[in-house]
Amino acid sequence: MPSVVSKFLDKSEKAFSKNQSLLSTAVIGTALAAYAYKIGYPLVESLIFKPNRESDSLNNNLVKPNGIKSAANGEVKSATKKPNGVVQTHGDPKTNSAISKRNRLMTGIPNFNLAFILQFIKLVRIMIPSILCAETALLSGHTIFLFLRTFLSIYVANLEGAIVKFIVRKDPNNFVKQLMKWFAVAVPATFINSMIRYLESRIALRFRTRLVEHSYKLYFKNQSYYRVTVLDGRLDNCAQRLTDDIETVASTVSHLYGQITKPCFDILLMAIALANLVKSRNSNLLIGPVIISGVVVVSALVLRLVSPRFGQLVAQEAEKKGYLRHVHGRIVSNAEEIAFYNGHKVEQSHLRSAFRILTQHLEHMFAVKLWFVMLEQFLMKYVWSGTGMIVVSLPVFLPQVIRQVRPKKTISFTSPKQITASQAEPSTSQNSEISEPEDSVSERTHYFTTAKNLLLTGSNAVERLMSSYKDIVELAGHTARVANMFSVLEEASNGIYHKTVVAKKETIGDFEVEFNGDQPVAKGKVFAATHNEIILKNVPIVTPNCDVVCPSLSVNLKSGQHLLITGPNGCGKSSLFRILSGLWPVYGGELTTPRNSMFYIPQRPYMVIGNLRDQIIYPDTYADMINKQITETDLRKIMQMVHLEHILERDTFHEIKDWTDILSGGEKQRMAVARLFYHKPKYALLDECTSAVSIDVESNIYQTAIDMGITLLTITHRPTLWKFHTHILQFDGQGYWEFSELNCTSRMDLKKEKDELLLKPNSDEKTQRLKEINKELGEDDV
Repeated sequence: MPSVVSKFLDKSEKAFSKNQSLLSTAVIGTALAAYAYKIGYPLVESLIFKPNRESDSLNNNLVKPNGIKSAANGEVKSATKKPNGVVQTHGDPKTNSAISKRNRLMTGIPNFNLAFILQFIKLVRIMIPSILCAETALLSGHTIFLFLRTFLSIYVANLEGAIVKFIVRKDPNNFVKQLMKWFAVAVPATFINSMIRYLESRIALRFRTRLVEHSYKLYFKNQSYYRVTVLDGRLDNCAQRLTDDIETVASTVSHLYGQITKPCFDILLMAIALANLVKSRNSNLLIGPVIISGVVVVSALVLRLVSPRFGQLVAQEAEKKGYLRHVHGRIVSNAEEIAFYNGHKVEQSHLRSAFRILTQHLEHMFAVKLWFVMLEQFLMKYVWSGTGMIVVSLPVFLPQVIRQVRPKKTISFTSPKQITASQAEPSTSQNSEISEPEDSVSERTHYFTTAKNLLLTGSNAVERLMSSYKDIVELAGHTARVANMFSVLEEASNGIYHKTVVAKKETIGDFEVEFNGDQPVAKGKVFAATHNEIILKNVPIVTPNCDVVCPSLSVNLKSGQHLLITGPNGCGKSSLFRILSGLWPVYGGELTTPRNSMFYIPQRPYMVIGNLRDQIIYPDTYADMINKQITETDLRKIMQMVHLEHILERDTFHEIKDWTDILSGGEKQRMAVARLFYHKPKYALLDECTSAVSIDVESNIYQTAIDMGITLLTITHRPTLWKFHTHILQFDGQGYWEFSELNCTSRMDLKKEKDELLLKPNSDEKTQRLKEINKELGEDDV
């Protein structure tokens, strides 16, 4: 690089007819002016445009917990919460700015502080669960190799000094001996370096394994994977935290251990070696360390003052990357719907917007790092190198300076013949000291080379220590995300949720959700049934957004009483299934359900990863199937019950395919019913689970389920299924309901009357009668 600059200056000198020193001065002056502009411009801009910058916010489309995005003009307005959980927005920019600053102070910025230390200790206890574990053994081995690497560095520094000494002395025999030592030490040195990198990778993998196992344990405890997505709003892009953030934390911690331990060994042993080396030169042992320590402390203070908030920048980068991945995931999950609507332009704009937000943030990070790294390199590379050269030169120059300041006064008697001889050889007389064996040129060269290598290694160690501060601050951002994820998962598994209530509908009936601060309180009681009954006593149906769909529901259902659930859209039919399954909290009343006796089948069944047998026995494993003494012959009979024997003729039970794409909609619904027949639960929660199945096959399936002793709770709009139910729970969409025995004949008569009315011309009487019939049938108005 210096040669390239030199050639550039030569050509510039010829082109502009100017001196190289003048051109160099111009280049350096321009760089300094640009650097001063870079530092001073934000301050000047903040002073000039201060009134206009109060309402500035992050230019992104992320909907924060403390803000609502306006669809009209794209503004993000801040929001506050009332005690009952309602979010209220403010349009005043000054108020928004004050609230934003307050929220930043409350949430805190990831940095090297007490919060980070506590979070890091929590993660360390997970990564290193005990003293006697594999991680401790790996860390001990890593420490030993780091210590050996420091000893080798000292030995190599002395060896290189000896090689240079014998080159200066023109001593080929000793030079060859030292060179053979150089090649001999290369074998253990390369082995130690390779082992250090190997152990660092192994430690990172072990740390990641511990964190992943702990996170998966929390993620699947008490259905936390569902609760943090639906009932809790604190974790954005939980998948990224489980993958990228955990990997980054594990690799960074493993790297930082060597990044901090090795420099500490280097500094300690290099200081001892340098002290012995300086002592051998009969020089002062305090001058050099004082100078070096002063320069290092001043450099550290300067870098600490101008260091950007890398923790905050890294946390924001991870957040924006997660949002970009979230947008990609939405397109993949809803590809068919987007294709039907031809909504690629809108989705493309969302993707471009998310990527533009990420690139803008990365450009900001690059700009911040550019000037900080430049200052860091200037201090650590050039200032420290110059200081090292001064310290190395002190034992060489100070004795000569002292002699010149205080010359020795000696009286010598020489003959004219001796004077003539001394005049003939002035160089020998003037350099009598240099030619002495204990301070020859080769000895000084040996000292300088060894001291230079030791100082270089020590300065690199200090540089790594100071650079590690930036890595620690960046680690704080990822540590905060991972520690926060663990805390939220633990609280969610224990039924503690924190979700921002965006809106609150009008209260229906007498029930109102009780709030503790800004969070709803689930005051309902849940009991385990003793006789396989389902009892709801004054249980409200409340959505995760705290919308009261039904203020109070009381139902007593026994085994064998097949329940038909009807009502218009949004009346709480599917919400009731979520409450019965324990997915949603009970905000009031008493709920009694049998444990592990209900099986839910949605309208869009879930096909798992695995073979055909896994689709039938899910969520059981093959070992569970063997323990239940169920054979493949039994599975064939189940496939015949749901009219899927043709799949067995085409594929075997051990065939692994993408069953979501291979099976049609009706086949997937029948496969879900096959799971029902395999598990044989006491109750089956059927949510439009046979809407894509033909009527004759559907009737056979329902009759088979009744014959197997399964009590049906069905949401359906098909009148052909009414005959398989004994009771009906009918919602009117206004929060009211009616539970009674099902009179299939009267309902069929109403259905027939409705079909006849639809064929008649429109009139007021027809409209009024249709509303009455729809209300009695629990259907939406046409």
